[in-house]
Amino acid sequence: MKNIKSYLLLLLLTLTGIFSFSKITETTTKKSVDNTKYVNTFIGTGGHGHTFPGATTPYGMVQLSPDTRTLGWDACGGYHYTDSSILGFSHTHLSGTGISDLGDFLFMPFSGEAKVTPGTPEDPDAGYRSRFSHEDEVSSPGFYSVLLKDYNIKAELTATKRAGFHKYTFNKEGKSGIIIDLSHNIYPDNAPNHQFKLISDTEIAGYKGSGGWAVTQDIFFKAKFNKPFIVTFFENGKKIDALPNKMSKKLVAVLTFNTNAGEEVLAKVGISSVDYEGASKNLEAEINHWNFDKVKKEAHDSWKKELSKINVKGGTEDEKTIFYTGLYHTSISPNTFSDVDFRYRGMDRKIHQSKEEKIYTVFSLWDTFRAYNPLKTITDPDKTNEFINTLLTKYDQGGVLPMWELQGNYTGCMIGYHAVPVIVDAYNKGIRGYDVKKAYEAVVHASMYDTTDIFFPSQRVKNILMPKGKLYNETMDFIPADLENESVSKALEYAYNDWCIAQMAKDLGKTDDYNRFMKRSKKYTQYYDTETGFMRGKNQDGKWREPFDPRFSKHRKDDYTEGNAYQWSWFVPHDVEGLVDLVGGKETFIKNLDVLFSTSSDLTGDDVSGDISGLIGQYAHGNEPSHHIAHMYNFVGQPWKTQEVTDKIMSELYFNNPNGLAGNEDCGQMSAWYVLNAMGFYSFNPGDPTYSIGRPIFDEVEINLPTGKKFVITAKNNSRENKYIQTTKLNGKKLETPFFTHEQLMAGGKMEFIMGNLPK
Repeated sequence: MKNIKSYLLLLLLTLTGIFSFSKITETTTKKSVDNTKYVNTFIGTGGHGHTFPGATTPYGMVQLSPDTRTLGWDACGGYHYTDSSILGFSHTHLSGTGISDLGDFLFMPFSGEAKVTPGTPEDPDAGYRSRFSHEDEVSSPGFYSVLLKDYNIKAELTATKRAGFHKYTFNKEGKSGIIIDLSHNIYPDNAPNHQFKLISDTEIAGYKGSGGWAVTQDIFFKAKFNKPFIVTFFENGKKIDALPNKMSKKLVAVLTFNTNAGEEVLAKVGISSVDYEGASKNLEAEINHWNFDKVKKEAHDSWKKELSKINVKGGTEDEKTIFYTGLYHTSISPNTFSDVDFRYRGMDRKIHQSKEEKIYTVFSLWDTFRAYNPLKTITDPDKTNEFINTLLTKYDQGGVLPMWELQGNYTGCMIGYHAVPVIVDAYNKGIRGYDVKKAYEAVVHASMYDTTDIFFPSQRVKNILMPKGKLYNETMDFIPADLENESVSKALEYAYNDWCIAQMAKDLGKTDDYNRFMKRSKKYTQYYDTETGFMRGKNQDGKWREPFDPRFSKHRKDDYTEGNAYQWSWFVPHDVEGLVDLVGGKETFIKNLDVLFSTSSDLTGDDVSGDISGLIGQYAHGNEPSHHIAHMYNFVGQPWKTQEVTDKIMSELYFNNPNGLAGNEDCGQMSAWYVLNAMGFYSFNPGDPTYSIGRPIFDEVEINLPTGKKFVITAKNNSRENKYIQTTKLNGKKLETPFFTHEQLMAGGKMEFIMGNLPK
């Protein structure tokens, strides 16, 4: 009996151990999921994607990346995959924009004699620049490395939120060093102001004032080296014995070391838009040691955590790479703009002190309101609150909500007032960690033509930040094409923005405002020409602008913004039912939609917008105005066509290679479109917390909601051929329409798709 008891006890302990081990293994496996392995940081660095491959952290102030070119449209990210030489490594970059800026504080290591002016892509030997091979590049989230072949120097880069960390291995004996060029920009600088401060033989600081896309920019750095240096300064290419007492327009510092073959030189660099003290504090707070690998691991871990918010199963390796690279790109910007002590430079160019408020910069709102910001309402509502609080702070300091904010500047870029849908979409989803009264005041003000009490950085910015189109929209009831450029696009976007304001007014019980803005939201109807079947420009006299060709484009100088009549005639996301009636009913609507995706992709005009790219028929996925159109079939009873088209876009316009984007990444919007649609749904009309169902790519998607709940999407019988949804169930209940709500998603649960090879 004793032996039996002992045996049973032993068996129980063994089984307990097995179960415990199983549980530990399961937990460990879950914790060890590392989706960074799927990220290809080179996606978008070719073609016109305008991304960069260097080291950054989620929403970081620093983007430490190689620069291969500084001029031309495809220099916007500072790096282009087709280039074969590197100028150096600068600390700030834009991710996928259509206009260039930043590229602050270029560091370039060298061996031998220093050259103090940059070489060119055509002639690298004309100045500092080095050839490189893609075979010698290594890049992953938070890390970048390359061999500079001309100098035989291995460069390795990593970053914290506000500081960059350089490691240079000098493989040649003798004289070597690092060039710091304050005049390096990824844009023509209209207002250069430079200053160096030599602190010791291991520390140097500097200031760069400049004017590019953002008219007035101020940025400071503090750098520390693990090895003493001798420094020589150059002004306008000439050696100077002492630093000038006043600001200079072109300063370069050459730091020289005596290095042994294989010796490593480390440099850590803090930056700040506030002052030298801010740069120093940022550096000391974030890198107070010399352990490069520690910072590299911390950067990696921050990305591992960020990319664990969504886990997928199934799909091809390329699809996973495109998906997680997309998720990576959606967490680069907006960028941190406040220092560790919560000081920051405001829209009024003054220094402000906040208690705990996090301030961000780089708000590409014309692009991101469509998919990027709605994605954040799912994965990171706290970040959404921070973004909205930042926008409201900028409204307080500058006098109006930004359209496209950069480095504490109004750029006035693009059209509409799309801070509005960002705020209203969050509000209608219950994300309200900000002053709602102020938010409503700000969105209403954004719709008005008002040039008083606004901090305009220049007359040029004033004209585009507060266009006369707003005035005409208020006083003439429509925007005359012969008085205002891009009149049709502006009118359509104003109508949508006004609809968003109306929804917030309704919820706040502001009935008069609701009625007024709903009336304004219907103004799109005035631009539809029943004879041609397109939205068209209308002159002061009420007649259509002639001649008319729906394929015609003259970049930023016609009735449409970065597009033509084919693309813009569908921009009524807030009133599809009204648009269906306007064009003559469902049958005509579907026919026109079919034509859009099947007609010739030919464009006409001598100056066609380069943004009209990624064409399927006349649908242009490479630019944002088209991004919602594929889901319009869901509103007219043909969801299988939405599934067909979204499948086609994902499989034919996204690739796992440098030329993997159909157009500019635009601060995460192009990627956010893929991320949402690959999961099986899209934010068709931000401001309305309803999602439109498309075609899921993966067999399973697990969204780890910030509440601790999970929303799981499964697709059974899923394959390239089985792209059509046969049935959809949400928490076991069959859906009768291809829509579900944000509330249903955030409650957690399970959405099940049964896939097949025939439309249903």
